Amino acid sequence: MSRARRLLMTLSERLKHARRKAGITLREIEERTGIGQSSLSEYEAGKRAPRLAQLQALAEVYRRSVAFFLAEGEPAPEVVLWRKRPDDAVAADIEAKFLRLCEQYHNLEVWCVERRPCELPVASGAAADFNYREAEKLAYEVRAKLRLGDRPGQSLLPVLEEVCGVKLFHLSFEPSGTAASTVSEAFGSAVLLNANNVRWRRNFDLAHELFHLLTWSVFRTQDNGDGIVASEQEEKLATCFASNLLMPADVTRLAVNDAIKDDKIGFDDLFAIARQFDVSVEALLWRIHFLYRCNEEDTRKDIERYQAFAPFWEEREKDVPPMRPARFVALAVKALQQGQLSQGRLAEYLGITRREAMSIAEQEAPTDDEVAIPSV
Repeated sequence: MSRARRLLMTLSERLKHARRKAGITLREIEERTGIGQSSLSEYEAGKRAPRLAQLQALAEVYRRSVAFFLAEGEPAPEVVLWRKRPDDAVAADIEAKFLRLCEQYHNLEVWCVERRPCELPVASGAAADFNYREAEKLAYEVRAKLRLGDRPGQSLLPVLEEVCGVKLFHLSFEPSGTAASTVSEAFGSAVLLNANNVRWRRNFDLAHELFHLLTWSVFRTQDNGDGIVASEQEEKLATCFASNLLMPADVTRLAVNDAIKDDKIGFDDLFAIARQFDVSVEALLWRIHFLYRCNEEDTRKDIERYQAFAPFWEEREKDVPPMRPARFVALAVKALQQGQLSQGRLAEYLGITRREAMSIAEQEAPTDDEVAIPSV
């Protein structure tokens, strides 16, 4: 087979792969791009190649780069792990956005020569041997290695982003009680959080997804179609890990003991302690349940009582996190200043208008961009 024929067949396979992952039919593609279904079928069959303008249109619909379709070889596996996967069409769209953001982040790191390897204490072993004790141990190791301190919730997100090289994004989607993660040979580890959730809930979701990143090679054996949903046992282990990571046993006991009066603790004190650890009161109540060996029925009743207060607290704690991390934005601006990114691509990467991108481009880069540090 000639090289030209081989490239054509690779292009056709990548077009089929991208459409399947995006969950879009040929008819929908025709409606969005104006390219006829017969032509689309020929592209995917490897009978002929689309023109560049057509390929750009397809790339936009599939949320891919043109470079993805022109690359040689089979595309790298794209597995997105969901706690609770949304409906297929919704999930496909969210996964496409998520993976596109990951690809863009990777591109920016390469262009700016600032690739940051993911440095996490990855777990090993067989899934059948991984128990709650192993999850607790892993949480302790992570807290120590990443130097997260007594209240890791306050520093977990910036440490994972800026120190560990985890790519972290926020998108709005339903159901609210879910998050996603992925590990790729191409761009490393990444987490997707729900922007609709309040900060302390996102914080627990982040710790939960971190467990999946750390144990990716241990549990990633059960494929569920285009995505993967963790087993019930794996989810329980992830919750155990998150609870132990965010609420270390010794520190949590001290905080709770200081608030106990006559063997009871008020909800005001529970809210205060939960704010200290940046978790929900429900998560704190379950942590207390296991630390103090409380009756499960009583704990569930306490949680039901707390839920009456939850809407008021959540309303006070609402914020809107940015879709892209600060480092992503900084790298995009740097790539523009270095001539690696055009104004149009900057607008695409940052999700802004061309006018806003032009405004950024007009800002002069500092000429004296170094700080002298005297030798000690």
